[in-house]
Amino acid sequence: MDLIRSTILLAILFGAVPALAQESSGMVPAPVQATEKPADVVRHAAKRRVNAHRIETATVPAKGAALSTELARAEPTETGNSEISAGERLRIQSALLWSGDYTGSLGGEDPFRSAVKNFQKRAKSRITGVLSAVERANLLAAAKSHEDEFGWTIVTDPSTGVRLGLPLKFLPQVRDAARGTRWSATHGEVQVETFRLKSSELRLAALFEQEKTQPSNRKIENSALRDDGFYISGVQGLKKFSVRAYARDGEIRGFTLLFDQMMETIVAPVTAPMVSAFSPFPERSSPFAALAKSVEYGNGLVVSADGHIITDLNLVSGCQVIVAAGLGNADQIAEDRNNGLALLKVYGARNLAPLALASDPSRKEDVTLVGIPDPKEQNDARKLTEIKARLSGGNAIELRRPVPMAGFSGAAALDAQGKFLGMMQMRNFVVASLEPAIPPVRLINAETIRGFLAANNVATTPQGDDVRAAVLRLICVRQ
Repeated sequence: MDLIRSTILLAILFGAVPALAQESSGMVPAPVQATEKPADVVRHAAKRRVNAHRIETATVPAKGAALSTELARAEPTETGNSEISAGERLRIQSALLWSGDYTGSLGGEDPFRSAVKNFQKRAKSRITGVLSAVERANLLAAAKSHEDEFGWTIVTDPSTGVRLGLPLKFLPQVRDAARGTRWSATHGEVQVETFRLKSSELRLAALFEQEKTQPSNRKIENSALRDDGFYISGVQGLKKFSVRAYARDGEIRGFTLLFDQMMETIVAPVTAPMVSAFSPFPERSSPFAALAKSVEYGNGLVVSADGHIITDLNLVSGCQVIVAAGLGNADQIAEDRNNGLALLKVYGARNLAPLALASDPSRKEDVTLVGIPDPKEQNDARKLTEIKARLSGGNAIELRRPVPMAGFSGAAALDAQGKFLGMMQMRNFVVASLEPAIPPVRLINAETIRGFLAANNVATTPQGDDVRAAVLRLICVRQ
């Protein structure tokens, strides 16, 4: 019985809802009157969560089943979906998973529509497959109670670039992993670990075989491989495990979930929402996960021949020692909390190439971010990397393609002509929404930086065009 229940759980996690890891369009509400109150939805959702293992076995994939079933992307079939954002649809999908109503397709119907019908049937509403405004409010209210219960947070992992949802009340500890980031319970009862590697390092099929046999105590219960992804699930010693990976643009990205078998009934309610939120190559960024590292890397920009350096205040907060690579220790001498700027100084450095701040470059949509990423991204090298982006409202910076951003905060932002626009800041915020209102990457513009330097009597250079020469790596050492 335990094996059947576990198989169903892992099938839901890796078979029934893979499409929700991708961006998708929304659903237009219909004017249908709901009869269930939010409190009733919460109560029914809790009941369904406890009985999640009773979901129809028709959604459980057989071993070796075709991945067209396991990993197929469920696109909405109804028309007129343009009135609701993709983020709102994802919020509703996540809520349907929390409530236990998302059980896969029924008779070939769109899984999202089937889930809405399940919800309406429980709520004793008219079964239409389209949520009314009242039904949507009730559903989201129930999901909010679960999010609060588990400490649900949706973030982008800066080490791998993947977006994922995490029950942080289960996973208070976070640290670097060999190929990504690991979140874990205090004693390791539950672990979530992201990974990213280049396809040139290991092909998808080879990684699939490797994950099935390493560690050696893994017993595989379900696995499937296709051209652009795979999943594996089973038992690893006294723990349940599952691995999910996707390949695109010469990279493989994914995550591993590992938990004690005795934790299964506790972990079960959150596994499907995790898959709903997971996106290996997200089109829209979420706030970056805050990683309390003892050693953190970022960028600084030399702004004077006397050794002054500006950087992201978040990067150097709480540092016992700050090292400017190639120059020595740096002291923090000023800060601007309102704008997120810190001013550092190194002493005795010579032959510096300060940043030119005299002229105002024209604001352009196209932006190039120039910085030195985390050493893990470059096999401990210290080379400049350029990332293409664009500016949007509120000085938000949107990446042209999803890339890891570990160690990139404080990088220079250049316009299309190579002129200095400002400094990039990475922002870490705890959110439960798939559609964040606060930009995770933003521009601190050149004018703000000039004002900050002037207020601290830092004389800047009026000439010099090589912005890249002013970029250096900063290393923050915390306790």
